Amino acid sequence: MTQAAQDLSRRHLLTTVGAMAGTAALVSQTPTLAAAPKKAANSANTARVGDGYVTTPDGARLYYKDWGTGQPIVFHHGWPLTADDWDAQMMFFLEQGFRVIAFDRRGHGRSSQTMNGNDMDTYASDTAVLVRHLDLHDAVHIGHSTGGGVVAAYVARYGEGRVAKAVLVGAVPPIMLKTAAYPGGLPLSVFDGFRKALAENRADFFWNVPVPFYGFNRPGQSVNEAIRQNWWRQGMMGGAKAQYDSIKAFSETDQTEDLKAINVPVLIQHGDDDQIVPVAASAHLQAKLIRNNTLKIYPGYPHGMLTTHADVLNRDILAFIKG
Repeated sequence: MTQAAQDLSRRHLLTTVGAMAGTAALVSQTPTLAAAPKKAANSANTARVGDGYVTTPDGARLYYKDWGTGQPIVFHHGWPLTADDWDAQMMFFLEQGFRVIAFDRRGHGRSSQTMNGNDMDTYASDTAVLVRHLDLHDAVHIGHSTGGGVVAAYVARYGEGRVAKAVLVGAVPPIMLKTAAYPGGLPLSVFDGFRKALAENRADFFWNVPVPFYGFNRPGQSVNEAIRQNWWRQGMMGGAKAQYDSIKAFSETDQTEDLKAINVPVLIQHGDDDQIVPVAASAHLQAKLIRNNTLKIYPGYPHGMLTTHADVLNRDILAFIKG
């Protein structure tokens, strides 16, 4: 090795060691999450490892996270994402003393890449399997986008005696597709375009969706590359076949009767600049169909407002749960 190469190697080593030392010092000064909770875990919850799998009757394995104690909150993610999309909410409500649970829907994330059952009926029954497995009662179910459709279906069909409240955020019900009953919906050609783009180049399609999803294409906004890449990462974890099928599930399932059947208090949150699920054909109709609801519209907020405006939405959800 030449003298120049040796000098370069020494400088690289010193730089690396210095960076590691700085990181260690930062970690040592950062309070750990274990110091924050105000409530001690009981013996039953101490045994939980924090995540796991549950198997449905047709053999699909559903991945879930289960942290903390207290009243349970179950988070239902949007298409084509995962439980990771709820990081900001999981951490916030864990600190508030709740037990927080999020799971990857079948075909998504770490769950089985299912060929069949990628429909709203099965998503709801899968949720019931998870709830029974974790023995959840007095739970609050929060769903975003497609996850809002799952919450509506689960609460209406399986929630009796187990659900305290529900929250629909940028949710798809009653139906996204334009029909005779809902002329304000989107034409079928929009969703056919989704299917074509996914089948031909899923990676490229998923790279482009986050721009309108988070409102990065609006005047004065710039693309947050970390958020964009995290969206893309989650989407590419899932199965293409299941995600393809799910487009029909979130766009063509008429959930009018589900909304009418919900008998627990519901908070409806929607951004009026949602470019993915237009507010007029979703939240405003939900408020007419759900008997006991609180409608909250956020001016200028995008579809992905749970990420871009987590602080505002988290506080409003907390107030609703405690109210």
